[in-house]
Amino acid sequence: MPRMLTTAAAAAALGWAMPAAADHHEGASADTPDYSLGQNWLCAPGRRDACSLPLAVTDVAADGTLTERTMPAAEDPAFDCFYVYPTVSNDPTPHSDMIDNEEERRVAVLQAAPFRQVCRVFAPLYRQVTLTALRQGMATGNFDGVDREMTYRDVKAAWDEYLASHNNGRGVLLIGHSQGSGVLANLIARDIDGHPAAERLIAAYLIGWSLAVREGADVGGQFRSIPLCREPGQTGCLVNFVSFRDTVPPPAHARFGRVEGDGMIAACTNPASLSGGSAPLDGWLSNAALTSSSALPPWTSEDPEIATPYVRVPGLLSGECVSEDGFSYLKVTVHGDPADPRTDDISGDVVFGGQRLDDWGLHLIDMNLTMGNLVALAEQQGAAWNAARE
Repeated sequence: MPRMLTTAAAAAALGWAMPAAADHHEGASADTPDYSLGQNWLCAPGRRDACSLPLAVTDVAADGTLTERTMPAAEDPAFDCFYVYPTVSNDPTPHSDMIDNEEERRVAVLQAAPFRQVCRVFAPLYRQVTLTALRQGMATGNFDGVDREMTYRDVKAAWDEYLASHNNGRGVLLIGHSQGSGVLANLIARDIDGHPAAERLIAAYLIGWSLAVREGADVGGQFRSIPLCREPGQTGCLVNFVSFRDTVPPPAHARFGRVEGDGMIAACTNPASLSGGSAPLDGWLSNAALTSSSALPPWTSEDPEIATPYVRVPGLLSGECVSEDGFSYLKVTVHGDPADPRTDDISGDVVFGGQRLDDWGLHLIDMNLTMGNLVALAEQQGAAWNAARE
């Protein structure tokens, strides 16, 4: 039973790769949001928001058996997570406002809330480049009104407020997807790599963003001294990948998985197997259509009702970082079995006008494909960072 996202409005989960970090450094402008105000945070500890909802998950076994459980949030987490969301705003302007609409809250549920199992989650609102600007730019090549530097200034101001008022010497994990990863890459290059804040960095998960690294090396490229993560206990390092199906590899015009620069390749680190090779993916997939106008096929042939926001499909997915035809990416294999009642495929393709856009790969669900792996890795890296300071 194939599962495919089927509308153009699926761009509600799309992100937009930001340019490489600028050489200059500008401080916050007069109109930069005041992040000492709670209203300018999408998620913050100790309050009711999109990240505080119960983490209810349904496991769908190959034989169709459903097991529902609620994953506990950490009672007294020993480290923090700082999350920047991808392009989701439907505001009609080139940049979003600072109001958390349904689309911002929804992506926080899907991408940030699961990390509450291991850390305190901080997620600033920011004036991101909107889907309106993305669609216009893709159609016309015209990105008039887009101020990429403003997105950096907003997140930089939120980061500074977090460090000054909430960090208190704790380790922090940076987490982003697509545009969020691009803004965080900018922040790391300009304000963390080689700066005192690097001492606080447990790791950075920059998902759905093509990060340049020297071919054959784990360091060098977009960052001077922060390497790729290659073992679970390693800290101060990066997890970075873009995902494509094994049956639909990146076409020549693919948007992700390739970078410019002599001797540079796009980084790929599989959170399920940092040292390389294929490994099962512990995906937390969405149990709702990513748009209001697309139907979600059933998880099993018996079509039972599943009420939880997250669904796991143990044994269905595996992933491996590969370098093929000039692209480096996480190759995702779906191990469907037509003989069992569970779905044989997953949603996540970008489809426009009834046609799958192969150049986007599985960008819609990059992070959720590996969510369980990322949370487990975060727990290991957070423990290692704290143990090194005891």
